[in-house]
Amino acid sequence: MTKFRINSIIFISAIAVIFGCNLFYLVKLYGSIRKDVEREVMTAMADADIDDLMFRAGRAQGLTSNVQMQEDSTTHTPPKKAEATTYRDDNGQLISVRTEVDGSVVEEVAMLSENRTYSNQMVDAMSRQFHVIMDKYIPYDMEVMDSVLSNQLANRFIYPDFLCVEVVNRNDSVIYRNENFKGESGLDSFRININPNDGIYYKAYMTPLTRHILSQMLGVIITVFLLMVAFAAAFLYLFHTVSKLRTIEEMKDDFVSNMTHELKTPIAIAYSANDALLNYDITNDPDKRTAYLSIALKQLKRLGELVENILAMSMERRKTMTLKPEKIKLPELIGDIAEAQRMRGEKDIDIEIDTTDDIEVTADKYHLTNVINNLIDNAIKYSGESVSIRISIDTESIGITDNGIGIPSKNLPFIFDKFYRVPHGNRQDIRGYGIGLYYVRHILDKMGWDISVKSQEGLGSTFTIKFCNHE
Repeated sequence: MTKFRINSIIFISAIAVIFGCNLFYLVKLYGSIRKDVEREVMTAMADADIDDLMFRAGRAQGLTSNVQMQEDSTTHTPPKKAEATTYRDDNGQLISVRTEVDGSVVEEVAMLSENRTYSNQMVDAMSRQFHVIMDKYIPYDMEVMDSVLSNQLANRFIYPDFLCVEVVNRNDSVIYRNENFKGESGLDSFRININPNDGIYYKAYMTPLTRHILSQMLGVIITVFLLMVAFAAAFLYLFHTVSKLRTIEEMKDDFVSNMTHELKTPIAIAYSANDALLNYDITNDPDKRTAYLSIALKQLKRLGELVENILAMSMERRKTMTLKPEKIKLPELIGDIAEAQRMRGEKDIDIEIDTTDDIEVTADKYHLTNVINNLIDNAIKYSGESVSIRISIDTESIGITDNGIGIPSKNLPFIFDKFYRVPHGNRQDIRGYGIGLYYVRHILDKMGWDISVKSQEGLGSTFTIKFCNHE
């Protein structure tokens, strides 16, 4: 039991390690993909800002044209315009020059960063210049910004169910409210600075990106899941195989130990009986001589039974083993077997046969005799001092019922396994080597027959042999 627990702990630990490693990998992958997606969203917001500036520039151009037409019709004086330019000087500096409507000129100088492409920095500087100029005169249109941002996200295969943009300051206080936003919670939010001078930001609210990220990870998740299932199945198969091999090894060791003891006992008894016959003057005592010879004969018979079982087990391993089927009258065969078993003498044995005289089967007589003898032997061995056995025979089956100690339900699935013995605590009066029922099952399989067992601990057992191929 301890070894089984150790094996179970090892198996569970291995599965836990595999699961933990895969979970760690998926979490790392999720974090990496999320960063990429968030970067895509920020890029989409920057591009959407430029698109929005283009729409607002168009509106500004329209307003300028209207003002110019009105001025031309009255004073013919050109209107004042705000202008902005951005360029890079010889020293690698980014120069932004802005001319306000009142004629004042503002110049800003910044070094270009080598960590970003110059073109992106130029675009950022120009868009900020546009914001400084237009934000004073052209109001924001949140519906336009929602639309262009949605298009930019769609170009990157990101489709949030809900999306809206608001204009906020450094403290997240709303400057331009979006009527579509009702203060929903649980949304992802992103900020992009559009006017550093005044600390103005676009803040986008959208449904969480988890679904989009998981959709990108779907192939990996399925692959990892299948690998985990494959690893678990492989470990389970390995665990089962190793446990089975270890169990067989332990049962084999028990078999060798039991068989050695079983062989040594009759040899020692027969040796002692023969030693007494040879070395003590008992030739004139017929009763003692008969008793010693009977003891020796009984033990030699016991040795013969052990050898027969060992030979039967070795024959089972030969793939070329063949049966010699013949017509057998079951009542006659089982009657002879029952008569021989009643004469054993070590217990009070009562064997009752319930049958009719005309039941006949085709089987190997030698091996079928061994099968019946094995089942009756077990019924006698695992019973008390008074043994009651009932053998019922019909055209479909043979049933052997005893009044023995029974078999615990947890042990029933294993009683036909090689070398398996049902534990009986510290009882030493029940000996065996775990191949009798294995031999029974093997021979019946060879015949194409089947065997089943019903047992209740303390109330006896019933073994039923079914003639599956009986004509």
